[in-house]
Amino acid sequence: MAGRVLWSPSAARIAAHPMTAFARAAEERTGRSLESYEALHAWSITDRATFWRLVWDHCGVVGEPGGTALVEAGDMLGDRFFPDARLNVAENLLRSAGTGEAIVFRGEDRVETRLSHDELRSLVSRLAQALRAEGIVAGDRVAAMMPNMAETVAAMLAAASIGAVWCSCSPDFGTRGVTDRFGQIEPKLLFVPDGYFYGGKTIRIAEKLGEIVAALKIPKTVVVPYIGEASDIAARLPGAVTLEAFLAPFQPAELSFERLPFAHPLYILFSSGTTGVPKCIVHSAGGTLLQHLKEHRLHSGSGEGSRVFYFTTCGWMMWNWLVSALGVGATLLLYDGSPFHPDGNAIFDYIAQEKATFFGTSAKFIDAVRKEGLKPIETHDLSSVEVVASTGSPLSPESFDFVYAGIKADVHLASISGGTDIVSCFVLGVPWLPVREGEIQGAGLGMAVDVWNEEGRPVRGEKGDLVCTKAFTAMPVAFWNDPDGARYRAAYFETFPGVWCHGDFAQWSESGGIVIHGRSDATLNPQGVRIGTAEIYNIVEQMEEITEAICIGQDWDGDVRVVLFVRPKAGTALDAALVQRIRTAIRQGASPRHVPAKVLAVSDIPRTKSGKIVELAVREVVHGRPVKNKDALANPEALDLFVGLAELQEA
Repeated sequence: MAGRVLWSPSAARIAAHPMTAFARAAEERTGRSLESYEALHAWSITDRATFWRLVWDHCGVVGEPGGTALVEAGDMLGDRFFPDARLNVAENLLRSAGTGEAIVFRGEDRVETRLSHDELRSLVSRLAQALRAEGIVAGDRVAAMMPNMAETVAAMLAAASIGAVWCSCSPDFGTRGVTDRFGQIEPKLLFVPDGYFYGGKTIRIAEKLGEIVAALKIPKTVVVPYIGEASDIAARLPGAVTLEAFLAPFQPAELSFERLPFAHPLYILFSSGTTGVPKCIVHSAGGTLLQHLKEHRLHSGSGEGSRVFYFTTCGWMMWNWLVSALGVGATLLLYDGSPFHPDGNAIFDYIAQEKATFFGTSAKFIDAVRKEGLKPIETHDLSSVEVVASTGSPLSPESFDFVYAGIKADVHLASISGGTDIVSCFVLGVPWLPVREGEIQGAGLGMAVDVWNEEGRPVRGEKGDLVCTKAFTAMPVAFWNDPDGARYRAAYFETFPGVWCHGDFAQWSESGGIVIHGRSDATLNPQGVRIGTAEIYNIVEQMEEITEAICIGQDWDGDVRVVLFVRPKAGTALDAALVQRIRTAIRQGASPRHVPAKVLAVSDIPRTKSGKIVELAVREVVHGRPVKNKDALANPEALDLFVGLAELQEA
């Protein structure tokens, strides 16, 4: 069935939206009628060459597109987009000039920075000169373990201007988490802060920095001031200088950009690394740029005058996505620290004060605000906000409702889903369509998304694997240290040969929207029936007594049984009556097959640095198997709560 309509765009809003201007341009170029999103999307995946060339032209990409937009090889891995093109991502993201704001940064309640477009260009110029003086050339790796601050964006742009490959993580990563990532790619230079702020506390990291620099054997480390200890740390770290000293020899000059092939590497992103050494996923400059411009401009509606905020760290792909908003002329609103310091209004204070037009966050944050009893709709002026975006995990139907009842009534709520693997979205907001409770509106333009069953057949109204059947620009160009591509093919093309299988458990709705039921590798299979964990969370986490939950499948008696761990609200005991209410709610809200065999209380739930719960790691612990790379977790000590539980050794 289709979800209840919560919001519909007005005719005036649709007429003024950039997607509409794009559709009219597509009609002029092709002679087709593209009045509906269904028609526009169908054209975008059947005539991919014309579509992506129009994205290039319509978004004003700076560079040389060449004569061919797509060379089709008959399979996803063989297709080549813009094989003769030359461009530079930094040149495209730094097109704006003048005294208008390029970046606003707030580090909790301690630090605030504002950079105009001219100031950002000047900083990038000096950084690029300094990188070149260190011998950095196209293809070299530049790494950063940095907060989400203006200097981080500038350093990335400087690296990209040369053609160097950027990789980043956040400063809360442990030593092993950093070395497991950066150690594989051998960066020539590392940017680090002198510390950071979180939850009102000053976090000092000098000892950790010493361990990381020694382990990576980094030739040069640049220490960026944040908490006021940069000089002291730089003096103690071998090969380190402060940012001030690094830039001192250089004055702002005309920016120089290396125009390189479309497929030249721009970013290396890392998988979560909770079940093995993180995969190093290499993303192309041209593919990433086109995909991000399409999503920011056409799907999100951002452009000149927009002020774009996404709550993210530099260890999550949403940071890379956020930075690309510069390419449509938007101002970046950056925030680093706890979203609940000094209280749950911190983020809403910021976006209201800075008049954000786009507000992006995680599904978990929206749920947490709801459970805190906050109602920004009554306490904050959010009149500037046009789009609220949510990702990181499926947004529950109750959270859909809360956005409209508790945050803003007239807003485009865009639940989006994609990931690190494509540094963008498969399915996301569609500004022409109504928002329905519990549903993502549709597939992105140019993305041939479908849902297939285990036999490899498309299904409607049934759960299956999220697939993409045709090549798209944001496919990774490679995995690092995977010369024959075997690991790359195994990651995405083994389930259905020749077709991208993303690893999400999904379902089309009657309205044409899509529902994500969780990760396929975390799918439960009691009695051979596939169950998405999100279906259980959407029920349990709405109960007043429960703060959050995590669900796994435990091997038991030749089958798999569902085990649910819950974190009760403070002062609440998980007694027999509450367990029965949980089971009844799941039975009534989902099905008898969803009802857990065991319901156990835990005081904490392990999650990644970007806030995603780690079902696979918990499953490994429950089965007595080691969890590799615990440094990838924000709270690895929480895994100890799942070790050797007596209740799981009995029927």
